[in-house]
Amino acid sequence: MARGYNRLPLAAALLATATSASAAGGIVAGDWTLDIGGIVNAYYTSTKHSGVASGAYTAGANQNGQSRQSNITTGLLPNYLVVSGKTRQNDLDVGFTVSIQPGTSNNNSLSYGSGQENRQAFFTFGDASWGSVKMGKDIGVFASDAILNDMTLLGVGSAAGPLRGNSTTLGRIGSGFIYADFKPQISYTTPNMNGFSATAAITQGWDSKVDVGFAGAVGATGKTGSTPGFEGKASYDWTGDVAGKVWVSGISQKIDGITAGSTSQTANAYDIGATASTAGFGLTAYASKGEGIGHQYQFRGGLSADGAKRDSDSYFVQATYVLPTKTKIGVSYGESNLDMNASDNLGNLTTDMWVVGAYHPLTKHLNLVAEYSDTSDSKAAHGSTAAAESKSRTVSLGGILFF
Repeated sequence: MARGYNRLPLAAALLATATSASAAGGIVAGDWTLDIGGIVNAYYTSTKHSGVASGAYTAGANQNGQSRQSNITTGLLPNYLVVSGKTRQNDLDVGFTVSIQPGTSNNNSLSYGSGQENRQAFFTFGDASWGSVKMGKDIGVFASDAILNDMTLLGVGSAAGPLRGNSTTLGRIGSGFIYADFKPQISYTTPNMNGFSATAAITQGWDSKVDVGFAGAVGATGKTGSTPGFEGKASYDWTGDVAGKVWVSGISQKIDGITAGSTSQTANAYDIGATASTAGFGLTAYASKGEGIGHQYQFRGGLSADGAKRDSDSYFVQATYVLPTKTKIGVSYGESNLDMNASDNLGNLTTDMWVVGAYHPLTKHLNLVAEYSDTSDSKAAHGSTAAAESKSRTVSLGGILFF
């Protein structure tokens, strides 16, 4: 039976960085061709905390009051089981994808689950001559290329210390880009026009949440607006001795029902990125800016206590090289910043992270991974609030299997 994990929405990154076979066929069931694929991964992680408690990373002490914690957990990618199908009917390519993501992380006896997720359930229809329409739940449009080109996608990155029921770690989420998330959406993607393509989508709006990155941080909350979110992306990719891709994307969403100050706001963000590879070398650069979008995940801490929008920005750079042994080694640095307003009770928030990693294809489908990450959370002095910093240093050893 032919297997096809390359039908995952993360295919762009997985096929670029993992050594595995793509689907050569599928299971024929009437008019349909079906594929079953997925991911299984696990890592031993050891995290050393220092500094003040930060909430997001619990630096200085984990939930057990210790400065070091060891876990066996999934990495940035959850375990993944996906079923997809395709057919050609009435001059249309029709397809569907449904997936489940069972967690691994757990530190309680007689507790066998860890935040199982259901990230995808969508169908598509279209034609190569005019493009395709997607309806259902899938990865968001804005900032999706950032995570798809992050080398920690196949590893762990940050937030390996406090399990707290999480099914995955953070990778570089919140220390170089904001999470695209998996959203209910209706989107249209153009056909590939000599390397150029574009996507436009209406997406389910998210509520705005109070920032919890540092103890003492406060802010306003808000509800999804009377209109949906709007997201878009344009990209151009090319092949040759120097292959690569450039992209821009954006998001805009109205926030209603704000608990203080203005009764509504419109949050906006945009990004730009590029990646290129030649002779085993790879280089990626990315940057984004936003107003009211928050940090780490969308609309987290995007509003100050008086209901005003906070500015934010993120960036990361990454370099990789494939050794003659086919082992990919890489180094990356990135940071995310959330600027406080005059009404806030603390200073600007900054999270930055260095990552060094090695990703070795033991077999065609199995990759062994070794990573070291150094994450720092800090809040700058603001009024009478003293500057504070927390650090989390994590060593990760494990593997990821594609089928």
